[in-house]
Amino acid sequence: MTDFRHIVGNKRIIKSMQSAVKNSMVSHAYIISGGEGCGKKLLASAFAKTLLCESGGEDACGECVSCRTFEDGNNPDVKFVRPTKTKALSVDDVREQIVSDISIKPYNHRHKIYIIPKADTLTLQAQNALLKTLEEPPEYVMFILATTEPQKLPATILSRCMRLDFRRVSENLLKQGMRSICE
Repeated sequence: MTDFRHIVGNKRIIKSMQSAVKNSMVSHAYIISGGEGCGKKLLASAFAKTLLCESGGEDACGECVSCRTFEDGNNPDVKFVRPTKTKALSVDDVREQIVSDISIKPYNHRHKIYIIPKADTLTLQAQNALLKTLEEPPEYVMFILATTEPQKLPATILSRCMRLDFRRVSENLLKQGMRSICE
């Protein structure tokens, strides 16, 4: 299940995201940075799912149509931007997956969310194409960029995004999380 309850550690970031949802004070762009395998994509997914959840709570209900379609990978208002030909996200990927799609309003929700799991793999041309969209996005669009190397993103992109830096989770906290999952 993709929700905030299943994320171990980084409670400050989770509370910040839940507060943004609760108070309808969501930014148009976020950068989630942290080490490999720390849960950046999980956090981005939990945030997107919560924003689109029909219950309107601080965490996704997991039962509404929006939550179920998200879990099935079929929510039309969430797009995962991935490279199509190489390991890097090319300008063609950005144009085809974001620029050509962004003018289409959300199907069922207030937001249309683009999640870029490996934002540090954007080529220079792809960064420039994304930057144009980040500068003046439609009011319903949100971007969540996840990266292990935020320094690879240009300052112009960094300055337009709210930055959330994941911290290393202690071994004890990980053990507690594993215990609760097993139970």
